[in-house]
Amino acid sequence: MEEQRHRIVIIGGGFGGLAAAIGLKKANADITLIDRKNYHLFQPLLYQVATGSLSAGDIASPLRAVLYKQKNTRVLLAEVVDFDTDKKRVILEDGVVPYDTLIVSAGSSHHYFGHDEWETIAPGLKTVEDATDIRKRIFYAFETAERETDPERIQALLTFIIIGGGPTGVELAGAVAEIARDTLKNEFRRIDPSKARIFLVEGLDRILNTYDDSLSQKARESLEKLGVTVITGSMVTDINDCEITLGKGDRKETILCETVLWARLLLETDKAGRIRVNEYLKIENYDDIFVIGDMAIALDKNGEPLPGIAAVARQQGAYLAKLISARIKNKQYRPFRYRNYGIMATIGRSAAVADFHWIKLSGWLGWVSWLFIHLMYIVEFENRVLVLVQWAWNYFTRARSNRLILGRRIAKNIKSGLPEKQPHHSESVRDEIFR
Repeated sequence: MEEQRHRIVIIGGGFGGLAAAIGLKKANADITLIDRKNYHLFQPLLYQVATGSLSAGDIASPLRAVLYKQKNTRVLLAEVVDFDTDKKRVILEDGVVPYDTLIVSAGSSHHYFGHDEWETIAPGLKTVEDATDIRKRIFYAFETAERETDPERIQALLTFIIIGGGPTGVELAGAVAEIARDTLKNEFRRIDPSKARIFLVEGLDRILNTYDDSLSQKARESLEKLGVTVITGSMVTDINDCEITLGKGDRKETILCETVLWARLLLETDKAGRIRVNEYLKIENYDDIFVIGDMAIALDKNGEPLPGIAAVARQQGAYLAKLISARIKNKQYRPFRYRNYGIMATIGRSAAVADFHWIKLSGWLGWVSWLFIHLMYIVEFENRVLVLVQWAWNYFTRARSNRLILGRRIAKNIKSGLPEKQPHHSESVRDEIFR
């Protein structure tokens, strides 16, 4: 009787899970990749779907198409609901899948620091559904303002607040500013989209806090040139459908707005439901279960948690493929070490910041580097071509062709009027509140 081959089950087809599956293509094992979606999503470009530069299909690749040549790998579209670690089974909504080795790379959800009620008002950006919802909110705000007659409500509709000054927040703020200043120019008759106010709010003392001070300052200057008001050292204390309250020390101030976007990084990792792993990316007391990606708390060489970014997940997945292949052959393998090759963020048309350790770039050179590296990491060649063509078109025309407002009207943040007795705020809200 032929001996049963080693069974590897991977939960999640994101950067980590897909890298592990691809790395195991020559392994003497049967691999099952399970995901609730049938596609791999290039999340770093989700904000471009949310702001109309790209379509969802440009940055998503069907998992079966990516892995169809790997004869030792099968893909299951299914929802994982539990694990039976005693019998070594993954429990699905409609079945079970046995494993010898389990890799969990299911990602994490947004964390609102104890205010889960904010999620419906201030959506985050993790999925295609999130991106299309945010796109709807952004463009619907302009459409509603065109029909409004109350000046105070028009100003609220044309006020966009992005919470979180990391790369996603910076990229979203720059894109929304370009929509208001360039994309929608001359398209409306009663409102002037360029009068829109875009606020980027960060609780720390500067945006892009993990970047070099000089790049952080250049990013801030680039945003301000686009008309973005950057507020640092301020925390969100309350959000509702019509306003947001910011606090700095013992001072609080309210800004009337109807579009709030959540781009804050996970800071309190344990409360976000992440799982601590050791230097081999295993969880305690289980020799056959590994957790990677932004679902895991893995430490760097200095004992600090690794960031939940694509580069970390991709390296972890590739590492596990080598580790598990060695284990199948009864060989030892070294602990995981993350190699930080650099970080980057785009700020708008022809502007980005990039820190590659040996060189720091900003402006146009940073932007070209950002374009090239993101193109290289998109999984399928066809998608790279589509994205490149779309970027070129957007660059020369300043257009955003994917501006369709899909789905039903947003009842929860489109109001017939603002609450009574609201305080009045001038154009330079930041200067009045936090000078």
